[in-house]
Amino acid sequence: MTIVVTGATGHLGRLVVESLIERGVPAADIRALGRSAERLAPLADLGVQTATIDFEKPDTLASAFSGADALLLVSGSEVGQRVQQHANAIDAAVAAGVGRIVYTSAPHADDTDLVLAPEHTATEKLLAESGLPVTILRNNWYSENYVGQLDTAEATGEIVSSAGDGRVASASRADYADAAAVVLSTPGHEGAVYELSGDEAWSFAELAEAVSEIVGRPVVYRAVSPEEHTSILTGAGLDDGTAGFVVALDGNIRDGALADATTTVSDLIGRPTTPIADTLRAAREQAAA
Repeated sequence: MTIVVTGATGHLGRLVVESLIERGVPAADIRALGRSAERLAPLADLGVQTATIDFEKPDTLASAFSGADALLLVSGSEVGQRVQQHANAIDAAVAAGVGRIVYTSAPHADDTDLVLAPEHTATEKLLAESGLPVTILRNNWYSENYVGQLDTAEATGEIVSSAGDGRVASASRADYADAAAVVLSTPGHEGAVYELSGDEAWSFAELAEAVSEIVGRPVVYRAVSPEEHTSILTGAGLDDGTAGFVVALDGNIRDGALADATTTVSDLIGRPTTPIADTLRAAREQAAA
C-alpha cells in the first residue's frame, strides 16, 4: 500500500507522515511531496519516498501520484489560487489512477459564511465530480493559530479581538494529523465527510485565562467592535486587506462558525484532543529551548 502526502514540508503534512510511521505504516510505503527538496530531506532520512511537486505545474504531479492507493491532498496555503491548484492535483490524481483521495477542508464547507470556505467548497465539488473515492476532513481551527498571541499578551496584559462571545472548537495540528493518518491507513472511510474539531470549544475570555497562566502575568480579554479592531490592526502596521481579513474571521467566530465541537477526532485517534492551553504552553517551551 502506497500512501502519498502532499504539503509534507508544511506543519500538518509533516506531522501526518510522522503519525503514519508511528502507527506502523512502513516508511518505504509513504511518499512525501512538497516544493522544497531541502525541506523534504529529513523525511527522506526516515526512509520515506520523497518527490518535489508544484500544484501550479501539473507535469510535476502525475509521476508523484503514480501508484498511490491513498492520496492526502492538504489544501494549499495560497488563498485566492487554491481552486485551480487543487483542480490540477485532482486531474493528476485521476490520470494517475489514485485509489482514493483524502482532502483537508473547512468546517461545514457546504453551509457556512466562513470567509475561508469558498475555495474549499469549490474543491469539494471538484472532488465529487472526479469519480474517485473521496474522504473529506473538515478541520476546524488550529490551536497553533494563537501562538502569536503569547508575546503580545505578555507585553500588554491583553488579548484584543472583535470575536465577542464567540467560541472556537480548535484542536492541535498533531490531533488533526493523527486523524488524517488513521483515515489514510485504515479502511472504511470512502465517501465520509468528517467534521473535525477539538472536544470542547473555548471563549476568548477562557483563552485569556489560559494565556495568563502560561506567561505568568494577568491577561484579560478586551472585546472591541469590528471598526475599532480594524483601526488597531492598521495602526499596528497591517495593510487594509489583511486587517479586513482578520476582522472578517473574528466576525465568523462571533457568529458561531467555529463553535461546533464534536468528538470525531478523539473517536478516530482513540484519545482526547489536546486542550489549547497545552498546545500554547508546548509552543512557548519549544521557543524558549
